[in-house]
Amino acid sequence: MKVVLLNGSPRKSGNTYLALSEVAKTLESEGIDTEILHIGVKPIPGCIACGKCVELGHCVFNDEVYTTVLEKMSEADGIVIGSPVYYAGPNGSLCALLDRVFYSGSKRLAYKPAAAVAVCRRGGATATIDRLNKYFTINNMPVVPSQYWNLAYGAVPGEVSQDLEGLQTMRTLGRNMAWILKSLKESQVSVPEKEVPIRTNFIR
Repeated sequence: MKVVLLNGSPRKSGNTYLALSEVAKTLESEGIDTEILHIGVKPIPGCIACGKCVELGHCVFNDEVYTTVLEKMSEADGIVIGSPVYYAGPNGSLCALLDRVFYSGSKRLAYKPAAAVAVCRRGGATATIDRLNKYFTINNMPVVPSQYWNLAYGAVPGEVSQDLEGLQTMRTLGRNMAWILKSLKESQVSVPEKEVPIRTNFIR
């Protein structure tokens, strides 16, 4: 089994990475393989609502970050997405990427256990987690809990290592993810049968 952790910070080895690394170390100790991906610092196109992904099976831009993240997430058993807090929300580049990944690859990601992690200086972390969780809850993906909201504090790179409660929250998240993945594997229960989607517009 494997969990992919996506670092949505432009800082490859900053506080978001440290928080995700704590989750990853715990998963590894539970016998779960992990891989931390980094979105990088290059501009990431956002969704332009062209609808071409329905026809092509992938986003029309098909840039390297998008293809790598979608491929790795599709192959993984579980997903963790981490972001720093920008104006009480996730990094905009991360959201631009996730809009495209989840819209074009929803069938490949459905029913995978997932969790969001936020790192902030002071506030906005719960709003960031809420925004990221919406990618999961609209796509039939079980959201993995912890002992507290999945957040850690740190401004200057490296400060997260001083947030002992935050690190413990990350470890608990890792153990809970491992427990859910192992339980799903052992049960071998099929995913629920899906109804034909009903679309209701509010403009008549």
